[in-house]
Amino acid sequence: MRVSIVVPNYNSGEALLKNLPEVLKTGADEVIVVDDDSTDNSVESIKYYVLSIKYGNKHIKILENKKNLGFSSTVNRGMEEAGGEIVVLLNTDVIPEKNFLDPLISHFSDPKVFAVGCLDKSLENGKIVLRGRGLAKWGRGFLIHWRGEVNKSDTFWVSCGSGAFRKSLWEDLGGLDPLYNPFYWEDIDLSYRAQKAGYKIFFEPKSVVTHRHEEGVIRQKFSPFYIKMIAHRNQFVFAWKHMNKWDLWFSHFFWLPYHFIRALFSFNLAFWLGFLLALVKILRILKKKEHDVTD
Repeated sequence: MRVSIVVPNYNSGEALLKNLPEVLKTGADEVIVVDDDSTDNSVESIKYYVLSIKYGNKHIKILENKKNLGFSSTVNRGMEEAGGEIVVLLNTDVIPEKNFLDPLISHFSDPKVFAVGCLDKSLENGKIVLRGRGLAKWGRGFLIHWRGEVNKSDTFWVSCGSGAFRKSLWEDLGGLDPLYNPFYWEDIDLSYRAQKAGYKIFFEPKSVVTHRHEEGVIRQKFSPFYIKMIAHRNQFVFAWKHMNKWDLWFSHFFWLPYHFIRALFSFNLAFWLGFLLALVKILRILKKKEHDVTD
């Protein structure tokens, strides 16, 4: 089974050059770096690095967006160009550990398997937090998600920062939704759609990656307020796109006053702005919703 690795990059040249050697050791058939119109000379650095090494008969491809498109669109482009049946997505701040690939790929002998997530050893504030298995449920008017224990194989979603995906099913599902650009919630949305379509997703604790959060482009390049605002916006986008039963809509509108008042008294301006930014997208959201229903 041919395997491609796709690494989306935006202004993370330093982290990418640090982690790319480990990516090349995985045994994947090709590695594709998709640059999202970086301004930190990432592309020049990567091209120089590629010229300086010998990668046997393996293929390294560098793609460049002509303008900044956001995470979903950048990943979709890499997936489109990938030649593998299975495509592994790794963020620039993610380092695969030894022998991480085989346990992931073994799940895809079942043609109904769409995606498999990795055990993410996340370095956060000097501590290692084990991530990769996510749980979620509808509550208080929104989908609420949280980190699950890593001793089970079921998961609600697979991260597009460290996960493997079957390309043919990715294409059937339409890939990541650009509504969520520049980041957050896009992988939860994709996994949710996949499971609604009857496909399977798993978490594989034997496939381990180290995730250096401090080196990630989101924390490095965006303010905490902006990150929080986009997270709230996309929480609204997901809810409005996927609530398809009257009880979910009733719960949403019932709890909205509580959320607004709580945000007001806690000075959470990001929640209010996130709501307004989502409201601007309402026609596009409803169009996506109609498309999903007709499919």
